[in-house]
Formats: sequence, structure tokens, C-alpha cells
Amino acid sequence: MTPMPGQAMGVPAGVAAVLALSAGVAYLLAARRLRRRGDTWPWSWDASFTAGQAGLVAVALAPMPGGEFTGHMVRHLVIGMAAPLLLVWGRPVTLVLRALPAGPARRGLRAVLRSRPVGALVLPPVAAVLDVGGLWLLYRTGLFAHLHGRPWPHAAVYTHVLAAGLLFAFALCRLDPVRHRYGLPLRAATLIAAATAHSVLAKTLYGSSPPGTAFTGHDLARAAEVMYYGGDLVEVALAAVLARQWYTATGRRPVPRDLPAC
Repeated sequence: MTPMPGQAMGVPAGVAAVLALSAGVAYLLAARRLRRRGDTWPWSWDASFTAGQAGLVAVALAPMPGGEFTGHMVRHLVIGMAAPLLLVWGRPVTLVLRALPAGPARRGLRAVLRSRPVGALVLPPVAAVLDVGGLWLLYRTGLFAHLHGRPWPHAAVYTHVLAAGLLFAFALCRLDPVRHRYGLPLRAATLIAAATAHSVLAKTLYGSSPPGTAFTGHDLARAAEVMYYGGDLVEVALAAVLARQWYTATGRRPVPRDLPAC
């Protein structure tokens, strides 16, 4: 049995596109509010967040290139890796904290960010297990085949992939303020381990389809290449973020006082 193409279809796709567009518009309005009151907010952060949301809209609505599994893997790469990094680089949590007026809403958000559950989730190894471990579960068990003909469960899996990717990028990049700030050595080691696990998973797909599926050899190979090389590109970008932070932490580059340290 071959599952439906790796694309959210029908109503789930429309809902995903509307949510992504709404989040992008809300972000830009909040950023404009900051600038109108005289606060500094880099345009590059707007561009990054907008690009991430545009990527989510594109994979929700547009047909993907290649065969069924290749198209699915392109979508996975955008939803689970590229878009999360772009969104996290836009510092959405920092934006919300600065845009909200002083009061219960802002205090509540700060309390959540400082809570123990959030501290546990943003522990880099935990975020990595939820992210990469979920992919192993999806592709090396019968879960992927079980999604055949079920748009809403399929959309739920993509939602998890996006949430896990966001958590992983958030935990590694540490661009937004959280109470628990784990050091560069732990985050770098986690990135290396997660990249290795992701690469091994991609290599296993060269030889065998997810259980219960029957993709062609060409489609399977192309999908594995997308996962392997596309994942490498995003992981190199994550490594560049960590390198920039190390560069800043060693005092080699001044950090503007009116912006959060990167």
C-alpha cells in the first residue's frame, strides 16, 4: 500500500495556510507597533519570520516536485527544519513580550517561560529526542502507512513535526528569553548528535521504504537525498548561529544594548 502524497490536502491545508498567514500578519503588525513608538526592531527579523510563514503556506497549498515520497520529504524539510529556523530567528517571543502592555498578559507569558515544564522542554537533548525521535517513529514504524487516506491525522503529524522543529530550533538557538539558558557546549553536542541521527535515518530510507509502503526505488532515493542533503544545509545554518553566539560571547563583537543578545 502506498500512502497519499506527503501533502496536507483539502480542508486541513486551507486551515494551515490561514493560520500561517494570520501569524505572519500579526507579527508584522506587532513589529510596526514597536517601531511607531520608537523601539528598535531589525527589518531582517521581519524578513526571516515572513519567509518562514511563506514557506509554510507554500507547502500547504502548492504541489511539491518529484514523486509521492519525494514531495512528502520536501514538505517535511520545510515544515520541520527550514521554516522553524526562520521563525525562531525572527524572535517571536521577544516581539510578543515587547509588544504586550504591562499587565496580566505579559506577566503570565513571563511566568510560563520561567516555568519548570518549559525549562524541561527547552533542555536541548529533550528537544532533540522529541524532534528526531518523532521522525524515526514516523518513518521506521507503520505510522506513515497508517496515514493513508486520512487527511486530518496526516495534518496532525505535520503539526507535531512543526512544533518539534520549532522547539528544537528554539532550544538550540536560545534567541528568545527563557529562564533556563543552557550553555554552548551542551547545545553544540546536541546538534551534532541530532544531525547524526537525522543522517542515519535518511540513509536507511535509501534501502527500504517506511513499513507498509511501496514507493519506487527512484522516488525513495530522491526522497532520501532531500532529507540527507537538505537536513545538512539547515544543520549548518544552526551551527552558524551557535558559532555567532560563541563569537559574541568571547567579546570579539560588541552587542547592541537595545537588542537581545544573539
